[in-house]
Amino acid sequence: MTDNAAGLIIAAPSSGSGKTVVTLGLLRQFARTGVAVSSAKVGPDYIDPAFHAIATGRPCRNLDTWAMRPATLSSAIETLADDGPIVCEGVMGLFDGARGVSGEADGSSAALSRLTGWPVVLVVDASAQAASAAAVVRGFATHDAEVPIAGVIFNRVGSDAHAAILIEATAAAFPNLPVLGCLPRLEGMNLPERHLGLVQAIEHPDLPGFMDCAADWVAAHLDLDRLQNLFTPAHTADNDGALAPPLPPLGQRIAVAQDRAFAFAYPHILDGWRRAGAEILTFSPLDDGTPDADADAVYLPGGYPELDAGTLAQAVAFRAGMAGAAERGAAIFGECGGYMVLGEALTDADGTVHRMLGLLPVETSFQDRRLHLGYRQLKLKSECALGDVGACYRGHEFHYATVVRESGAQPLFAAANSAGALLDDMGLVQGRVSGSFAHLIDHVVKD
Repeated sequence: MTDNAAGLIIAAPSSGSGKTVVTLGLLRQFARTGVAVSSAKVGPDYIDPAFHAIATGRPCRNLDTWAMRPATLSSAIETLADDGPIVCEGVMGLFDGARGVSGEADGSSAALSRLTGWPVVLVVDASAQAASAAAVVRGFATHDAEVPIAGVIFNRVGSDAHAAILIEATAAAFPNLPVLGCLPRLEGMNLPERHLGLVQAIEHPDLPGFMDCAADWVAAHLDLDRLQNLFTPAHTADNDGALAPPLPPLGQRIAVAQDRAFAFAYPHILDGWRRAGAEILTFSPLDDGTPDADADAVYLPGGYPELDAGTLAQAVAFRAGMAGAAERGAAIFGECGGYMVLGEALTDADGTVHRMLGLLPVETSFQDRRLHLGYRQLKLKSECALGDVGACYRGHEFHYATVVRESGAQPLFAAANSAGALLDDMGLVQGRVSGSFAHLIDHVVKD
């Protein structure tokens, strides 16, 4: 690891504490004052990193201690460090990680702190408590000696008197822990949400205005100089030698769908393909774009195709281009939303059935929504562009779609959850076309 891979983690006792808005405010304020920083997100989330990238003007990277090999994680950190200290937003509550796993590899914010040595700045929602918040802070600060809590930010503070109580109580309970500031309740500082979390950054009606408001908010109420002094160099191992890509390139010229309906592609996956010598050629199905005629592979990432299913069903050029790619033997792979679009039909929340590409014998529906959520251990059951039978991956599943029909082709993966409990097979393979509901994060090196 390079010496300048300094970072800190913005975490919280629980989801909903405001860490995303605090992180965005910090990133935006640093960017507009000329302070060079990079951003990262703990875990497999796609949506928060898109907001980060807009705030900083640089790609955000996911850092996942459960799903990523140490070499993949180190490479991501080194890439980020090239652009400055790393502000890393945590996931859920500080110690919340993969089911059935403990220690450095559970995917939690705490696990990343243990692995890197990066300190934690704890964002505490103080809206319904006063002096009691100090007990929360002390509990988190003493829970694990290997997870250093370096500062606290109180959010949704009601008044100056409320702030004074919080600061005094924290000083009494934990004298050496600095309160970096008290952020007042601010109307309009909640980001809109959808069934997979926040609404995508590209759909926000006034994202620049929101970002500037968040930056003004943190600049006025936080000690940013003191916070910047908390950046600490990472102590993960050096990434020696050539790094095998997380996923093998699907081809040499890979057409990648990229728009509002297909926005969930991890930068580290695409970068891995580029490092391996592949060319990435983007196109927009929503604009009725087609995969490049010379592409020998097509990747349909996840996203929200159910919101634009009617547009996709009527995208004549896109449909013809995908059919042509399949006919010429291009490797075609779809994840989650991309998998649904490769199928025969998609029923939206209103019950309208939309014809999809028909390249895989699967039909899906959002009329009867059911949550599918969690890390996945995956082993290939059929040879395809991802590798030979037995190749292993780690990934994540998060969607509300139900499968109406999924038959007539070979299963793609044998699946288990993070604790190793077996699940139903995932995905399908038919000829050179494959896909599943899992978002792949990294391959697993077999012993």
